Amino acid sequence: MSWHEVWGQIFNFEDYGALLGLVRNSLIAGAVLGLVGGLAGTFVVMRDLAFAVHGIAELSFAGAAAALLLGTGVAGGSIAGALLAAALIGVLGARARDHGSFIGVLMPFGLGLGVLFLSLYKGRSANKFGLLTGQIVAIDTPRLSWLLGTSAVVLVCLAVMWRPLTFASLDPDVAAARGVPVRALSPIFMLVLGLAVAVSVQIVGALLVLALLCTPAAAAVRVTASPVLVPVLSAAFATVSVVGGILLSLGSSIPISPYVTTISFLLYGVCRAAGAVRARRGWTSRPASPDRRAVPA
Repeated sequence: MSWHEVWGQIFNFEDYGALLGLVRNSLIAGAVLGLVGGLAGTFVVMRDLAFAVHGIAELSFAGAAAALLLGTGVAGGSIAGALLAAALIGVLGARARDHGSFIGVLMPFGLGLGVLFLSLYKGRSANKFGLLTGQIVAIDTPRLSWLLGTSAVVLVCLAVMWRPLTFASLDPDVAAARGVPVRALSPIFMLVLGLAVAVSVQIVGALLVLALLCTPAAAAVRVTASPVLVPVLSAAFATVSVVGGILLSLGSSIPISPYVTTISFLLYGVCRAAGAVRARRGWTSRPASPDRRAVPA
């Protein structure tokens, strides 16, 4: 295959205007998921939960694959798997020394179950592939309504928990001394994160969900330590990644996920470079690294 043919598969804008009308629901879903992923991702980075996101995504994939095999709602299966994983991580992996090892056990188990269910499924192969790498044209109106409703629940929960969760994430000992229910917030946030992962899996797939729930926030903390700008930039980066990925993948034979992850990675690279320049120049507002948590003003 020549380079010209390869390029034609990656970028093919023939009949782009006609195809654009087919993904209206996907563009709306992408914008909403960018907002959800960017805001939830702020706490994923702050609380160092990137590994947990991957573990939840694997069991969410298993739940979706089981639902596909049984002929029931894939969205419901995805949510059930994600919430089960979030609850298990929140309870069984509560202690720091058990957290990573338990997620490491959960991830291959969920992935293995998902592969088993997909191997037993005799339907369209596109449905199987979409659970892993995402799809852009399968967002019909009922599915969009479900996605918007679930996203609204996540956003309302984040809005209610934002201030105490930020305090508990930055300094749990002081937060507990001030009366913040630190121990209760952690499992509750894990369940909210499970919902965020479940809706994200529907667009970018289980394997690449970190492009929505980790990379944008990791990019944001590279250029600012402001508790206001970090979630704003994170949501903006996630939205640009998803919507931009949908627009670039339209008409191409390549799944959406490579486009989303490439845009997300490029944004991270630019932010990391900008943060390094700011640090070398000795600016007073130093960029925060993923392991340096944003400090409230």
